[in-house]
Amino acid sequence: MDKQRFVIVGAGLAGAKAAEELRNRGFDGEIVLIGAEAEPPYERPPLSKDYLRGESERAKALVHDAGFYVERQVELITDRTATKLDLTSSQVILDDGRLLEYDKLLLSTGAEPRRPALPGAELDGILYLRTLADCDLLRARLQSGARVAVVGAGWIGSEVAASARQLGLEVTLIDPLALPNERVFGTEIGSFYRDVHAQHGVELVLGDGVEGFEGKHGVSGVRTSSGRAIECDFAVVGIGVSPNIELAAGAGIETDNGVVADQALRTSAPNVFAAGDVANALHPFYARRIRVEHWSNALNQGPAAARAMLGEPVSYDRIPYFFSDQYDVGMEYSGYVTEWDEVVFRGDRDAGEFIAFWLQDGRVAAGMNVNVWDVNQDVQALIRSRLQIDRAALADPDTPLASLAGGSAGS
Repeated sequence: MDKQRFVIVGAGLAGAKAAEELRNRGFDGEIVLIGAEAEPPYERPPLSKDYLRGESERAKALVHDAGFYVERQVELITDRTATKLDLTSSQVILDDGRLLEYDKLLLSTGAEPRRPALPGAELDGILYLRTLADCDLLRARLQSGARVAVVGAGWIGSEVAASARQLGLEVTLIDPLALPNERVFGTEIGSFYRDVHAQHGVELVLGDGVEGFEGKHGVSGVRTSSGRAIECDFAVVGIGVSPNIELAAGAGIETDNGVVADQALRTSAPNVFAAGDVANALHPFYARRIRVEHWSNALNQGPAAARAMLGEPVSYDRIPYFFSDQYDVGMEYSGYVTEWDEVVFRGDRDAGEFIAFWLQDGRVAAGMNVNVWDVNQDVQALIRSRLQIDRAALADPDTPLASLAGGSAGS
């Protein structure tokens, strides 16, 4: 009997870790890993942090060392795009005309930055940050010293703004919301991060959208909705990403804010799975589909999909987790929450050392620890417990978090 061939489309963190897991679980068939970029698989967090600032080497961002793919007999095809998926013949067609038959297929095609349809958006000097190539362009600009306008105060925009200030640039951060990440975290955390940026010298233009970019050849300014003109030598746009669903949708696979998948990361097509930024998968803990765009999800969901491809029972139910570093403020966030009743704080928010808990019906739905470490597992245990927690005990630094997750329900 011929050996099976497993094809992975998307050579990011999720795809690379899936290939690794297949070998670790004893799969001895062919593994083909296809990446649209010329780079081998790499991790994205350094692109807005240490690598962007020139503090770490390019190789540090790689998922595996140079010899991994040869040693583990993974055929890595870079700088190629899968243009069509034929479910009837179980084939992937590449942009160079190659046809790859598969027994099992993993879609880990990731996401692309949203690009605003605004006047002047085509001007030179308007940059996005998604790939290593994007980062290299931005890194060169940052290291030359200049004025930068950052459009979007979400995590990418905020981290780029922080890195630019740490390198001594003049930074203006623009967002139509009143506070950074206000839609995700509300006013308490949004105001905290607003103040962090202000204290480090970022000019904040909040509650004001962007109407267009100005300049003759390269961008020289940003025009806001209120009519304000913000001068800049270049601009960085970070207004979110859109999942790369085209390959799946073109084949008739169900899509809805990503590639729809069940809790075992199976799509609507036989023998086709999805993982990473592109997967909108049923989450058993939340009893709904969620799509998570963060590093931890790609790190863990890719291997889970690999196990499912091998026929192992899989129910991917990790609590969503991400981290951010801005200046001297490090944080970890766990949970998934779109609405909440209140935010309870433990610690000193003014000093920038605290844990914030988002409560729904007296239960912890999400938690963020800021410059407080070794508590993330306890935060996740609180979320999983679904216990109603005594608010005063939750806020009391002398009450161990572990005791709240393991004790009886509070009032």
